[in-house]
Amino acid sequence: MHKRHQFQVALAFGLVYVLWGATYLAMRVAVEHIPPYVMGGVRFSIAGPLMLAYCALRGKKVSITRHDLPRLFAVGVLLLSIANMGVAGAEEYVPSGLAALVVAIVPIWVAVIEAWVFRTRRLSAMGLSGLALGIFGMLVLLWPRITSGAHLNHPEMIGIGILVLASMSWALGSVLSGMWTLTVDVFTASAWEMTFAGAVNALVAFVTGGFHKVVWTPRGTLAILYLVTCGSWIGFTAYIWLLEHVPTAKVATYAYVNPVVAVYLGWLMLHEKVDAFMLVGTVIIIAAVALVNLSKLRTLKGRVAAEERALSACEPAGD
Repeated sequence: MHKRHQFQVALAFGLVYVLWGATYLAMRVAVEHIPPYVMGGVRFSIAGPLMLAYCALRGKKVSITRHDLPRLFAVGVLLLSIANMGVAGAEEYVPSGLAALVVAIVPIWVAVIEAWVFRTRRLSAMGLSGLALGIFGMLVLLWPRITSGAHLNHPEMIGIGILVLASMSWALGSVLSGMWTLTVDVFTASAWEMTFAGAVNALVAFVTGGFHKVVWTPRGTLAILYLVTCGSWIGFTAYIWLLEHVPTAKVATYAYVNPVVAVYLGWLMLHEKVDAFMLVGTVIIIAAVALVNLSKLRTLKGRVAAEERALSACEPAGD
């Protein structure tokens, strides 16, 4: 039984590491002929309702209250209509591997928003070191573009700016998702978020004329199918299963592995350039994210220990 559980854990980690890492490649392929919001509208309009149907068949509560609706809508838009679509749009100009590395700083943005916007968590010296290291890693990563004299209105620089904003939106949505309480479980909540985002993305695509620009190639269609099945269903299910069976700190390692997988697949499948600056920047950014996550973990352990000491101090002394 123990070996079976170990195998299940290893399989789930493998799915999250590889399938989510490959979503950057799939989005890069999809946006070659399919406008981002068309892709997002189709992807989440399929994934969301079908996941809701699955939850209903499993006997889960799928109805939401007036209290839930605005929160699920806001998180869905922040994560999947602004952040995810921002990444997809940026990948029209930015290689998928580079996009994954810029997005990898999301945990740093989360720490900054928690500490300086909502003030729900203090950023320790280790966390500040991680923030500084992350900024340095981004400078190393983008140094060839900075020194080449590329202007801010250059398509690739615009794409990188969009990725930074998308990362901030994802971080904000993640923080709000953790702060807000809901009457449904995480699977159902995610299904509703996908459903809302799918409707918003489809509306944006319709208003901007995206459906008139789309070219349904076999390559692009397969990419969307991959995003629906492997990104939204299999990968997410494996992620939630891991959260229920493995410490969160270990599950968070996907943030270190996904960018490496994305860079490798972009190099292997799309022949994207990987230079020394990209390799060194990757190491520095992953180290920065690890520092920030470790600082949050230590802070959490410190709070738990302090609460335990306070409780023990309140207990009556034994005779």
